[in-house]
Amino acid sequence: METPERARLDAFFRRITAQFPAGQAITTLVITHLLPERPAFLHAMTAVSTIGAVLPKPRSIHQPTLDTVRRTLPVHDLSRERFTDETQALHYLEDTAGGQDVVLVDIGGYFAASLDTLVNKFSGRILGVVEDTENGHQRYAALGSLPCPVVSVARSPLKDCEDHLVGRSIVFSTDALVRARGDILTSRSACVIGFGKIGRSIAQTLRAQDLRVTVYDNDAVKRVQAHALGFRTSSSTTEAVHDAELVLCATGNLALRHEDFAALRNGAYLGSVTSSEDELELSSLDDLYERQPVESQLTRYEVTGHYFYVLADGGAVNFVHGAAVGTYIHLVQAEILAATAALSHARFQPGLHEMPAADRDTIARTWLRHFER
Repeated sequence: METPERARLDAFFRRITAQFPAGQAITTLVITHLLPERPAFLHAMTAVSTIGAVLPKPRSIHQPTLDTVRRTLPVHDLSRERFTDETQALHYLEDTAGGQDVVLVDIGGYFAASLDTLVNKFSGRILGVVEDTENGHQRYAALGSLPCPVVSVARSPLKDCEDHLVGRSIVFSTDALVRARGDILTSRSACVIGFGKIGRSIAQTLRAQDLRVTVYDNDAVKRVQAHALGFRTSSSTTEAVHDAELVLCATGNLALRHEDFAALRNGAYLGSVTSSEDELELSSLDDLYERQPVESQLTRYEVTGHYFYVLADGGAVNFVHGAAVGTYIHLVQAEILAATAALSHARFQPGLHEMPAADRDTIARTWLRHFER
């Protein structure tokens, strides 16, 4: 990031943290994509909290950024297993922030499985969770009765810009990986599973690049929306993927399970918008399909009479090329900062919440003053 750009970003975050100041002293555990623009966000987080740990998502670590962050902040390894096991999660939290007031900043619902234990047995206090993503939102919503406030920005209007650009970046990276094999996507048949904000952007971008696009979503309302926008729709996953030469999954909730892979067309390319364990049940194929790397970030799955290609090991395809969405990412980061500050003031009761519209308006106006050109 160039010096003037970093100065403008720092000024934006200073204004945000002034508009949404923290109350009592809190410690945060921050799960994040450690990409080149992230140090500015982490620096802003230190204005509203003491960062007890930065937990980078393993598939989105930019090594020079990791080296930079490690010089000033504690960086710990992140695994789903650590926080799925309640005992291990509690021991980790005690070692990292024992006796303190803690806000958990999450991407993907990592803390959901052990949240009840952490809230009830931790020597300090869990003031709440801030969740960034749709699949994480779904994990917390599935818990039903939450033991603490969970503030989700996943469905915030401020995230619409990011989600639209994420969809475009997914298609960009997919195209690049397919071209690396000497192939192209133009005029192919494609299937998008999941017609939320990212799935819709993917479908529209694929159509603009001259692919024939079929959409499947288990929500009938979203299938109607896709149909109204001129996309072909299917009534089942199996039907949707059967003839598709490209399948992109954007549900955040296991789009393809064990029985679905057999329906994939021979030679199909398969990609995801999020972590493989959240979108594709590839582990169920371990004893059935032989895996062979073909190109960097492209793996061939083969069993007698059937084969297909998996992009980026089933992880988020766009992170292969940095997942850039420009300055729009700072809208969401600002809302995360505001939500963290709100939890420090105990503004929310236990349950799943969103930030007030007035706060989002403040963030949007501040962003426009700093980044509108």
